[in-house]
Amino acid sequence: MELATNKKALFDYTLLEKMEAGLVLTGPEVKSVRAGQINLKGAFITFHNGNAYLTGAHISRYQPAGKQPEYEPDCSRRLVLHKREILYLQGKSQEKGLTIIPISVYTKNRFLKLEIAVGKGKKEFDKRETIKKRDTEKEIRRATKGV
Repeated sequence: MELATNKKALFDYTLLEKMEAGLVLTGPEVKSVRAGQINLKGAFITFHNGNAYLTGAHISRYQPAGKQPEYEPDCSRRLVLHKREILYLQGKSQEKGLTIIPISVYTKNRFLKLEIAVGKGKKEFDKRETIKKRDTEKEIRRATKGV
């Protein structure tokens, strides 16, 4: 079940390849994410000390958990990936024009998973082309629906 998507990333980047990663979260964070209180807009993946981290994602405080005085909604969260995947993604992120971005958060069995992708930034004319293509597809769907 999909809990959140990063629609802005789909508009701003051309996705080259996708991958699945696990998220390391605390108990109240898991409940907050399952309630859909996560925002991936502006988030990206960073690498430190041989680990991958989700940076810039906002996970709201879980209200029924009571007071959480040291909770930080925008802190970096560790991702669970194989070592070879981390090294591969780290190499891709150092290539010119490529970045690693989160696409969606979803549940798989009882685990929370994050879909990440290697993305290449779109230029302004690419974005206009995407909008034009979306509008023509919408018109085609409307025309075939009426027939």
